[in-house]
Amino acid sequence: MAYDEYLADRIRITFKHKNVSFEEKKMMGGLCFMVNDKMCTGIIRNNLMARIDPEIYQEALKKKGCREMDFTKRPMIGYVYVEPESLDTEKDLEYWIQLCLDFNPKAKASKKRNKI
Repeated sequence: MAYDEYLADRIRITFKHKNVSFEEKKMMGGLCFMVNDKMCTGIIRNNLMARIDPEIYQEALKKKGCREMDFTKRPMIGYVYVEPESLDTEKDLEYWIQLCLDFNPKAKASKKRNKI
């Protein structure tokens, strides 16, 4: 499954402009951006995956182009997809990236798996 390379470049530029250190990992058939060793945002196909504060999750779903992340066929509270049409401007993308960055300090890191 491929992901939108142009959106990936835009996310990289946004992080760099905000002086945010990040790491990239290919996951779930897409690309994930890790901040502080925690999943922050990513791309699945041409959608932005945003990890946001569960406290603002319901409000975020009311925004145009935002929908539940149902990658596992069940909604994951605190994770949303944002459709490409809602990311046309840099201001639009920056809004979603900032929500992810605001939640990142509160987010729990996934448990490290031992490599065999």
